[in-house]
This record gives sequence, C-alpha cells and structure tokens, in this order.
Amino acid sequence: MSDGAQFRLEEREGGGTSLVLSGPYLVSTIGAIDQDLLALEGGFDTVDLSQVSEIDTVGAYVACELAGENGAEITGAGERAARLLKAIERTGDPVEVRAPRARLVERVPEQVGEMVTDFGTGVKGVVAFLGQVLIASASLIRHPSRFRMKALVRQMELVGVSALPIVGLMSFLIGIVIAQQGAVQLAQFGAETLTINLVGRITLRELGVLMTAIMVAGRSGSAFAAQLGTMKLTEEVDAMRTIGISPMEALVIPRILAAIVMMPLLGFYSAVVAIIGGAVIGDLMLGIPFWTFLERIKDVVPTYDLWVGLVKAPVFGLIVALAGCYHGMQVQGNSEEVGLRTTMAVVTGIFAVIVLDAFFAVFFTELGWA
Repeated sequence: MSDGAQFRLEEREGGGTSLVLSGPYLVSTIGAIDQDLLALEGGFDTVDLSQVSEIDTVGAYVACELAGENGAEITGAGERAARLLKAIERTGDPVEVRAPRARLVERVPEQVGEMVTDFGTGVKGVVAFLGQVLIASASLIRHPSRFRMKALVRQMELVGVSALPIVGLMSFLIGIVIAQQGAVQLAQFGAETLTINLVGRITLRELGVLMTAIMVAGRSGSAFAAQLGTMKLTEEVDAMRTIGISPMEALVIPRILAAIVMMPLLGFYSAVVAIIGGAVIGDLMLGIPFWTFLERIKDVVPTYDLWVGLVKAPVFGLIVALAGCYHGMQVQGNSEEVGLRTTMAVVTGIFAVIVLDAFFAVFFTELGWA
C-alpha cells in the first residue's frame, strides 16, 4: 500500500483533527481505499492535501466530497489540485437543469411550419432524383455497352428469387385466411361455393400484388436504402464519381429495373400460391375437391382481373425501388442516418403503394373492369 493512495487522521497542534491524504490520488489508485473513505464518520475539520504526490479529477472530486459531507476545509492543495478543486467545487445543492422549451401555442405552429417546409424540400429532392434517373437511363440507351447486366441479374436474384420462400409462405397463409373467413360469412346465405370466386378474384386482382409489394418494400426497399446509405457514408459513391463511374448507372438503375421486372412475376406467383392455400381450405372444410377448386378458378375469374394485377405490379416495383434508392442516396452525416433513411424508405414505399392501389381501383372501375 506504500505506493498507493493512503489517508490517516492526525491531531493538529492548535487543536482539531485533520484528515491527511497522501500518495497518488488517481482514478487508478483510489479504488483500493474507496470503501474505507466512505466508512469515515467525520471527526475531522480539515482535509490536508499537502502530502498528495499526484492528483486527477477523480481524486479532487473525492477530496471535495469528503470536505463537503463533513463541513471540513481543504488545505495544502498544490497548484494542480487547486485548479481541479476549483473546477468541481460544490456551489450548493444540485439545481435541476431543463432545456428551454417554448409554449404549446408557439411549438405547434412551428412544428407544422417545419413539416410543410420539409415536405416542399422532399418534393424537390424527389423530382431532382427522378430527373437524375431519367438522364442516366437516356445515357444508357445511347451507350448500351455501359449497362451492367451482371448487376441487374444479381439484383433480380436478390429481389425475386431470394424472396420466393417468404412471399410464398405469406401468400399461402393469406389464401387460407381469405377462404376460411369468406366461407364462414357466405355460409349464412348458403353460398359457400362462392368462396372460389372470392379467393380467385381478390388474390389475382388485389391482394396478391399488393401484399407482394409490401413485402418487397420491407425486404428489398430497406436493403436498397441501407446498402446505398452505407456506401454514401463510407464515401464509396464519391469515389465512384471521382474515377468517372456514374452511381446512378452502376447502383440505382439495376436495382430499379430488377424491381420492375420481378414484381409482376412475384405478384403472379403470390396469387397462385394464395389460390392454392384457398383450395386446401376448400378441400378440408368446404368439401370442394382440391382440383375442382382450381378448375373453377378459370371459369369464375375474368381474364381482366389477371391483367389488372399484372399492370399494377411493375408500377409498384418502380415506386418501391425509387423510395429505397432515393432515401439511400440521401444519407449523410453519421450511421444513425442510415437507420433513419431505411425506415423512411419502407414507410414511404408502403404508403405510396397503398395510395396507388386505391387510385388503380377507382381507375379500373371507371374503365368497367370491376
């Protein structure tokens, strides 16, 4: 202990007791006597630092605490100790510090104004990004040798092939739910056989492509944003520009094309698997043979229902890919921005898909494809 922090109580010549601290009072040495110091029950009126060889902020804080708790005075402090003590000296009871906050009637209009301003800035950013995509597309059309086919194939694999298991499972379960719940309601009117119509039309026309788009937005849209955002953060995108490679041509266009190409295939696959799920429930619960259920689909589902789903699918794929790539390319500052932009890409993509689906529903109804 001779090389560590030490303390002792001494009687002073003029009367009174002094707590003498000695040795190095550093964060690395004070732990050995911390409990002993806490066990002191007072009995001293000064804290003597004249024999302290070294001291840091922790040591000065301990001396301040000992003096403050026992109403003692600190003596013998050297220049460094005095400077540290002054920096952390107690000034009385702790005061609760709160950040200044405007009144409610001021905060609400201010936040609404910020949201409106951010919306305008976002719209301009999206329009600018669309312009960059169109310019990059035109450039690739003029110079097709610059198109990266391997990147497109890789993104098609990630967006489409890798998504088959999760999309298939989701669609199968949705088909089961639609058939089961629809059969329960139709049974009240003795029309259980119309479950075939319900499952076939709603999956081919609406839910197949819509649920697939939502799944792709959560899976691939978030991946696009995270990948591009990380590349922006690590300055890989800037490095590509420096060496003469267009990030829009190399990174954005392949991802957008992959989503546009794969969404119709995934949507059709989703609808087929959902119909199979409905056929399974029809066989088990409604007494409709599995193959009869599938055969009846061809008779009760109009062909234009299939085309409605296939027309919507590439538009949904475009929206999801644009949302993911746009937010990924907006990342700047720090790694927290990557997570924020990834979340925004998913929310924006799903919201836009649902809004467009409502628009398509009204549009095709007006065309007589209801």
